[in-house]
Amino acid sequence: MLTSSILAAGDVLVGYGVPHLDTSAYGDGVTTVVLAVVAFVIGCFIGSFLNVVIWRVPNGISLVNPKRSFCPNCKSPIRWHDNIPLISYLVLHGKCRDCQEPISGRYPLVELLGGFMTMLAVLGPALHLYPVWLLPAAIYFAWLSIVIAFIDIDVQLILDIMTYPSMLLILALLTLASWGTGSWTPLLRAVICAVALAAFYVLLGFIWPNGMGLGDAKLAVIVGLILGWLGLRQLIVGASAAFIVGGAFALIQVARKRINMKGGVPFGPYMLIGAWIGIYVGAPIANWYLTICGLN
Repeated sequence: MLTSSILAAGDVLVGYGVPHLDTSAYGDGVTTVVLAVVAFVIGCFIGSFLNVVIWRVPNGISLVNPKRSFCPNCKSPIRWHDNIPLISYLVLHGKCRDCQEPISGRYPLVELLGGFMTMLAVLGPALHLYPVWLLPAAIYFAWLSIVIAFIDIDVQLILDIMTYPSMLLILALLTLASWGTGSWTPLLRAVICAVALAAFYVLLGFIWPNGMGLGDAKLAVIVGLILGWLGLRQLIVGASAAFIVGGAFALIQVARKRINMKGGVPFGPYMLIGAWIGIYVGAPIANWYLTICGLN
């Protein structure tokens, strides 16, 4: 009886579109696991580079000069064996080898996020979230999400140098995905959704100038492209989730008297959290809501 109930519940969840692992997307289960592990490891190394981008770009420091990473405190170049993601932080006990200054816990956090987000992106086709052809766009968006979120947290700005090139690159990658799948409707929908979501954020900026900026509207173009290509349900849930998650966090901070209601909360991270909610569970949430309303 219990087994039958569990199976029945599983069928209902699958019917709503809840992500479920299908190892046939990559051939078999072993291949899927190997790809996931490799994606995590590579993502951790990419995360190490993302740390460089997050710190250097807002400070106007070139990404290629100096070539080697260095300690922000003593400026000593970081040795290659001290720059292994996650492991080096543990070996060094979270301190610079030369000056013994504590290393911010953000560095291993970003490396871990790089690995986790890359793995999530790679597992997308196996979870029936999107076709394999969308994988390049999903992986790039995962890395971009980390960079924009942390820069926005640091300086409360979403930089043009990150958004403008990313708009073009993501549009190109989505075009590749449409070409690979032989369907151009998602690309047209993506462009329309990007314009609509950006216009919505511009309108919010006029209504609430201290709460929304043009940087949020530019990021909305990128979010609209990704979610719009996937579908309207992903877009609506993802866009709504940004305000639900951001609003909940803001209320907590107001209650703790960390901020006031006039602004001061970087909204970019919540837009990106909402986007990934839309990617992963946007369809099942929308299907569930439409079902209980009798519209599905």
